[in-house]
Amino acid sequence: MSREDSELWTIAFTFSYLSMLAVGGVNALVPEMHRLSVDVYGWMTSTRFTDLFAIAQASPGPNMMIVTLIGWQVAGVPGAVLATACMTLPTSVAAFLVATTWDRFREAKWRIATQSGLVPVAIGLFSASAFVLARHADETLVAFLITIATAALVYYTKVHPLLLLGAGGAIGAMGLL
Repeated sequence: MSREDSELWTIAFTFSYLSMLAVGGVNALVPEMHRLSVDVYGWMTSTRFTDLFAIAQASPGPNMMIVTLIGWQVAGVPGAVLATACMTLPTSVAAFLVATTWDRFREAKWRIATQSGLVPVAIGLFSASAFVLARHADETLVAFLITIATAALVYYTKVHPLLLLGAGGAIGAMGLL
């Protein structure tokens, strides 16, 4: 088996099982994708991962673009297609199977408890994602302060995040980071 085939099998296995853990969406998996891509498989550096995440979030389309970019980074176009397919197909099949019976139990106590229990899990996973990305993106005090200011503005005001993204890009382009 060639190195490229080995990488493709690793991509297929990794994103197939990650897809089943995406409680609340792909962004909840960012810490695990980072750990696997950087620490376990050595596909890229933390900085590269953070850059790919930023590109994925700035691009139009679904949040899961990070998966496609990781696959592309590792194995080019075949890796991008495979990572995307392995991230979407298992959960799509599972969602279809669950949806066919889920609505039937809308008043059941176990369903209500399950949905209520998944809310804090999703929030915790999103928080972990934000922490991992900020930790690797904030290499200077200025970058850290920008992260804190951006989080506060998004939380406490109605400023559109894209304006803040543009402001961060302008600060970076001026060489202040």
